[in-house]
Amino acid sequence: MQLRFTKMQGLGNDFVVLDATPSPLLLSPDQIRWIADRHFGVGCDQILIVERPHDPGNDFRYRILNADGSEVENCGNGARCLVRFVHEQGLTQKDEIKVETPGGVITPRLNADGRVTVNMGDPIFEPARIPFSVSAQALTYPLTIGSVTHEFSVLSMGNPHAVQLVRSVAQAPVAQEGPLIERHPAFPRRVNAGFMEVVNRSHIRLRVFERGAGETLACGTGACAAVVAGIMRNLLDSTVTVTTRGGDLSLTWQGLGHPVWMTGDAVSVFTGELHLPERLEEMA
Repeated sequence: MQLRFTKMQGLGNDFVVLDATPSPLLLSPDQIRWIADRHFGVGCDQILIVERPHDPGNDFRYRILNADGSEVENCGNGARCLVRFVHEQGLTQKDEIKVETPGGVITPRLNADGRVTVNMGDPIFEPARIPFSVSAQALTYPLTIGSVTHEFSVLSMGNPHAVQLVRSVAQAPVAQEGPLIERHPAFPRRVNAGFMEVVNRSHIRLRVFERGAGETLACGTGACAAVVAGIMRNLLDSTVTVTTRGGDLSLTWQGLGHPVWMTGDAVSVFTGELHLPERLEEMA
């Protein structure tokens, strides 16, 4: 199978974007892993598949496939890349589009300065909707990771996040604790693990170990979750700069009952065509 693709990145969180608006595209987990492989395939954190919407009142639908072959509900950096992709491919002339995701409808907007602003929706705190297996909702939760117990803010931005405060993200044990948090038994669908350093009330540093992808250079929904967690704990003001290893995002949240707004870059790196093996033995 021949596939045309566009390689894109948002703050170093990189994607292979595929246009499935002309006809549906189904990829097996083996094919997803092959495309995402940085030695044998194109290489990416996630694959984004752009589709026609289920609801004619929306503009597009897109699916987010992790490098390990799993599918997730939402991706902030991917949403920004999506709106640039559909513009560059001539699929729309709208500056603001309505996009269906498994985590709900989002509305990314291409700004005059080239950056993209996304309405990421309202954060979700109810444990059953995250999902998160605890007896009652709370502001923070103690979770034992390895032999150490940490306090986490747990919420969903269309996908689940567990955010902990650290003194220094540079020294945070992301590689050691990230996989343990991701697969903690309290999270039946796994979780994204955020490590947040508060610089001041309008600035944080953040690293995220993403579910199914490992640590990435940036995570849009992780940035949203961290800012919401900080505001809920009265550590942050309503507008915050989030510094990731891939660059800065601007986040605004006015509190309960309001959506999170995220603004950042989205860049097309190159386009190409690949021959996608249809059987596992062809990928060896």
